[in-house]
Amino acid sequence: MIIATAITFALVLLLLAMTSLRVLKEYERGVAFRLGRLREPVEPGVRVLLPGFDKLVRVDLRVVTLTIPPQEVITRDNVSARVNAVVLFRVVDPVRSVMSVENHAVATSLIAQTALRSVVGRADLDTLLAHRADLNEDLATSIASMTEPWGVKVEVVEIKDVEIPEVMQRAMAREAEAERERRAKVINARGELQAATELRDAAKILSESPASLQLRYLQTLLELGADHNSTVVFPLPIDIIGPFLDAVRGKAAPGVNGTSPLTNPAQRTRDEL
Repeated sequence: MIIATAITFALVLLLLAMTSLRVLKEYERGVAFRLGRLREPVEPGVRVLLPGFDKLVRVDLRVVTLTIPPQEVITRDNVSARVNAVVLFRVVDPVRSVMSVENHAVATSLIAQTALRSVVGRADLDTLLAHRADLNEDLATSIASMTEPWGVKVEVVEIKDVEIPEVMQRAMAREAEAERERRAKVINARGELQAATELRDAAKILSESPASLQLRYLQTLLELGADHNSTVVFPLPIDIIGPFLDAVRGKAAPGVNGTSPLTNPAQRTRDEL
């Protein structure tokens, strides 16, 4: 009988020891309550609690990755879109994360969904697609302002995907194509303007040096002969045929409209009369 009592007492002590010992990992902190009253935070390691009197709540201090489900959003320019995001947060104050909110993870998720719809709704579609970093900063600021009293720090907020209607996608594709065509035409016009400017400068330089013009004639002959063409072109400089043209104009000058007065006897007879 004594042996049985001793064995029973030993089992009760062993059971009490097992139920009173708690082991906290290095990334965990404990929030303990004794008879409903808050105690000091429990550090990592082996800790002893009074069964029936103490209650321990474990809090994970590691970064939590929270995926915000796709949200139906209407942008400022009345475009319907589906947007989802990722939020990375961690607990920096275990006591406030337990005392201030029932479930900080669920509360952070709901606040993130609300903030996502609010921030995206204030932006237009171009900002949503091209300036996503600014929206991420606005989202992080908005969520952090709500979760800070809970002892939760928001590390990163990133918008993952933006889904827009197919009709809007086709319209954006046509707009991008028109923009590329406009740029191509502008570049072509600028190239022609630059080429015309260079040709004008080259013509001025050649006109100042007749020898350079003669060398250019010879170079043109070499280029024509290199292609084995049957047509032979001899460039005739204007300074060579210039005297001939002046002589022809001098002969035609005494007449009217390029004709001599001797060739019009009727007009001469009327003048004499």
